[in-house]
Amino acid sequence: MKLRIEQLQHHRNGVGGAPFDVLIFRDPGAGRMLGIVFPEPGHVAVFHLEKLALGNIAFGVNSWRGDHYEPDLRKAIQRRDEEAQS
Repeated sequence: MKLRIEQLQHHRNGVGGAPFDVLIFRDPGAGRMLGIVFPEPGHVAVFHLEKLALGNIAFGVNSWRGDHYEPDLRKAIQRRDEEAQS
């Protein structure tokens, strides 16, 4: 899958929640997407941004296979973390 990452931010989720990363990216086959990636493997949510802007969060309408996007999204997070350490 060839994704183009537009934005990537880390959120600590307050003082007690699980931290997560948020990515805005383009999927050539689907459009502009929002990914939410938690540290634990298999915990990835993906939404289509235009549908979110319309308030559409319905399952089956604005639900995407997080497991399909997970490897590429985690690689982008890893690259960001490695660049921050150098």
